[in-house]
Amino acid sequence: MPSGLNIAVVIPCYRVKSHINDVLKNIGPEVNRIYVVDDACPESSGKMVVETNRDSRLKVLFHSQNQGVGGAVRTGYLQALMDGMDVIVKIDGDGQMDPNLILTIARPVLAGRADYSKGNRFSNLESMLKMPKVRLIGNAFLSLMTKFSSGYWSITDPTNGFTAIHRKALEAIDLQKIRTSYFFESDMLFRLNIANCVAVDIPMNSVYGQEKSNLKIHKVMLEFPRLHLVNFFKRLVYRYYLREWSVGSFELPIGFGLLGFGVVFAMQSYQLAVSIGSATTAGQAMASAVAVILGAQLLLSFLALDVQSEPRVPRQSL
Repeated sequence: MPSGLNIAVVIPCYRVKSHINDVLKNIGPEVNRIYVVDDACPESSGKMVVETNRDSRLKVLFHSQNQGVGGAVRTGYLQALMDGMDVIVKIDGDGQMDPNLILTIARPVLAGRADYSKGNRFSNLESMLKMPKVRLIGNAFLSLMTKFSSGYWSITDPTNGFTAIHRKALEAIDLQKIRTSYFFESDMLFRLNIANCVAVDIPMNSVYGQEKSNLKIHKVMLEFPRLHLVNFFKRLVYRYYLREWSVGSFELPIGFGLLGFGVVFAMQSYQLAVSIGSATTAGQAMASAVAVILGAQLLLSFLALDVQSEPRVPRQSL
């Protein structure tokens, strides 16, 4: 692991007054700076930290208006970049993330093997089964959507906020365009893929105590699918038609075209046959079947190519 890298920790604070000091006291000496971002917390978490904590590494930042978890993390990232930090770790202030794992989560970034690393609570079956069932099912569904929208097919547990990122990766993306809601982590993955940054998962256990999550499940299930769909099409257009062309640039439209033609032609042939009281011809059935099979095969081939196109060379090494 290279020496001389400055490590910072960003902690967004909103309704975590009863947990934040326990988190802070467990942050080890390997961390050079700690940024606590009070996101207009109604419990005045930031003020309490200022009054009760004397850690010289600590800097408390305040928002006059609530900007969401993504907005709070963005403020911490920008301050860390201004202060010359090299690797920035983000943890939550509610105690669900063990500060003793900071080096574990950041190790691939510190070692130059990745630009972005994040925790993965799905890597251990026993730990995974301890998750509340609603979160388990929701995370599995969101993981699948994130794979499509971000292009990181090896990444799971996208809503896990225990992350580490290299300053070169942060400088390669426009932080002002990233969603500030709970979609922040998923949107980060989308932006990082567009910037050709390497992202990896780090196994970790899930911890659930008496803390209450501010995330509303019903809101996520309504908002996230739409945002993932938008990012999915943005990524396809940018990666396969604006930045570069590959065989996938042809497989995708031709595959959709053939599949759509085959389905529509089959339905029209069936409706026509029913209206005149006869069976569809062998030629009609064959034409629709061949179109559907070829279209599906081309789309599967494109999917395999997309999986193989995941960034492999860390941006920080360039």
